[in-house]
Amino acid sequence: MDCDLKVDIGGLELANPVMTASGTFGYGRQFADVMDLDRLGAIVVKGLSIEPGAGNPPPRIVETACGMLNAIGLENVGLEVFLAEKLPFLETLNTPVIVNIYGRRVEDYALLARRLDPVTKVAALEVNISCPNVKQGGIAFGSDPSMAAKVTRAVREKTAKPVIVKLSPNVSDIAVIARSVEDAGADAVSLINTLTGMAIDIRTRRPRLANVTGGLSGPAIKPVAVRMVWEAARAVKVPVIGVGGIVTAEDALEFIIAGATAVQVGTASFINPRAALDVLEGLQRFVTEQKISSVRQLVGTLEI
Repeated sequence: MDCDLKVDIGGLELANPVMTASGTFGYGRQFADVMDLDRLGAIVVKGLSIEPGAGNPPPRIVETACGMLNAIGLENVGLEVFLAEKLPFLETLNTPVIVNIYGRRVEDYALLARRLDPVTKVAALEVNISCPNVKQGGIAFGSDPSMAAKVTRAVREKTAKPVIVKLSPNVSDIAVIARSVEDAGADAVSLINTLTGMAIDIRTRRPRLANVTGGLSGPAIKPVAVRMVWEAARAVKVPVIGVGGIVTAEDALEFIIAGATAVQVGTASFINPRAALDVLEGLQRFVTEQKISSVRQLVGTLEI
């Protein structure tokens, strides 16, 4: 029996629920030689700002137990170079492209949304609200419900494309933040972003990251991510995209059963460049073996 893998994310129909996670898949071209990119549900490109960003000084990646810490600092080519040099390759693909955007001011998000709105190949925007808000003393947009809503509303007003807001896990109540961005016009939420962590070199007694702290990702964070997806899915009516430590189809299925309509594969791609496709193929096998006619039948089926 053929299973229907199609899912809808805020009006964007995907052939299947497996996406790549921003910051772990470059701009897609890097993986073209090892997989058929058109088999993916969507490609989420590296976070994009208005101006190019150099990121943080090295060392900025540290391996940890069951994961990694990164303090890349959102290094990227900037909007103009993305449009001129990265977009042409992405336009050769059939797979939907989602652009992750970030800024240091609300106005930055609004400008990016306005500039990307007429770009046909950009199927949706993923709004990274885990960035410092310099106007508010360094508070991350994603940790304050009113600021999260303000950023979401600014993007919503400048684009007709689906707006996916990527939530930070470094909050006391993820449901409150999820509801605030839903009320402000988000078409979907994705979660979680990385957890803040650090590592210390015991011989030098110095941080292993030049930035001191970084974002923890990989299998170590999956239980936290599954819990937060479950909480968010119960709090909002818009689709939820699960992210965090997905390596296998079984991992992805946990998120889907917890309430995620789709998933993103991130850190696993550093270890296995075909990780996203492996997850998709495993998901296909599972639903076929279970004689499930549509993957949507599994969404939010957790029994307690």
